[in-house]
Amino acid sequence: MENEGRCIESLGSDIKKEMTIFGKIIRGELPSEKVFENERILAIKDRYPAAPVHILIIPKKEIPNLQALQPEDMPLISEIILVAQKLAEEFDIADGYRLLTNSGEEAGQTIFHLHFHLIGGRRLTHLA
Repeated sequence: MENEGRCIESLGSDIKKEMTIFGKIIRGELPSEKVFENERILAIKDRYPAAPVHILIIPKKEIPNLQALQPEDMPLISEIILVAQKLAEEFDIADGYRLLTNSGEEAGQTIFHLHFHLIGGRRLTHLA
């Protein structure tokens, strides 16, 4: 399943659906190590962590990337930041962490469902 993480577009009736690995996790079709969940957001431990703490914070609404955000999505982004703060406290990294997202292939985005990486637990180096 080489492209499992990538967006697969299909048309069913008049509805275009995007299916990514995150969509499958959100729907419970794939296992994950959940650390937070509510009606709008899911946070899971990254399977390939870049640091001792590496959590993916994912909106349940399927939004491909930052550029696809609409004005009505801003409360969701604010809530994601609040979740990141809460998780930083829970995982004892509140004194130093990185919250980042990649938007588009040129930035290194490989799964086209908006998500944020909460990374910490060690001294972080410069970004390239």
